[in-house]
Amino acid sequence: MKTLFIEAKSTKDIIPAVRRALKLLKGKIGLVSTIQHKHKLEEAKEFLEKNNIKSVIGGSVLGCDVSSAKKIKDKVNMFLYIGSGEFHPIGIALETGKKTIKANPLSNKADEVDKSEINKIKSRKKGALLKFYSSKKIGILVSTKPGQNRLNDAFELKEKLKDKECYVFIANTIDLNQFENFPFIDCWVNTACPRIAEDKAGIVNIDDI
Repeated sequence: MKTLFIEAKSTKDIIPAVRRALKLLKGKIGLVSTIQHKHKLEEAKEFLEKNNIKSVIGGSVLGCDVSSAKKIKDKVNMFLYIGSGEFHPIGIALETGKKTIKANPLSNKADEVDKSEINKIKSRKKGALLKFYSSKKIGILVSTKPGQNRLNDAFELKEKLKDKECYVFIANTIDLNQFENFPFIDCWVNTACPRIAEDKAGIVNIDDI
């Protein structure tokens, strides 16, 4: 089945929110947004330059994919995320290790990603990794969604883990509520969206192993 992606562009003025973020910005800034505001990143860059702040445009983040931020992380001191919600800016902060400021065009507010939330997620990931090393029966999660399917990686991992008993679970949508139906699994390895590991203890991302 063919998939057609259509960009949804917001007409919301982003400058009031970016203006609120000025006092939180320091050094060279990485600019990222959701697809709705991507077309306004150049406008944000021009506004920052008028306020003597240098910036680099990364692009848009989509779902759990923050590669647009990762590709410029070594060129900037921090990030300015233009958009609403917590999911994307938390992902940017986690994947880049950089301070991330949120500028929300819907509320015209700006603040920093909560460091305690980042530390909580890091602690959970560390705990999941330790549990993985001590576990004997492993469930390897595979999603059939476009862009997330890593079936080959799952079976390669299964072959490498000679000292563990591995089971590969394949589904279109990973439903965490179904885990209780497999009580014999000691630890889960996720090959799909890496943000799944943030929602439930005992899940380690394949790239963290």
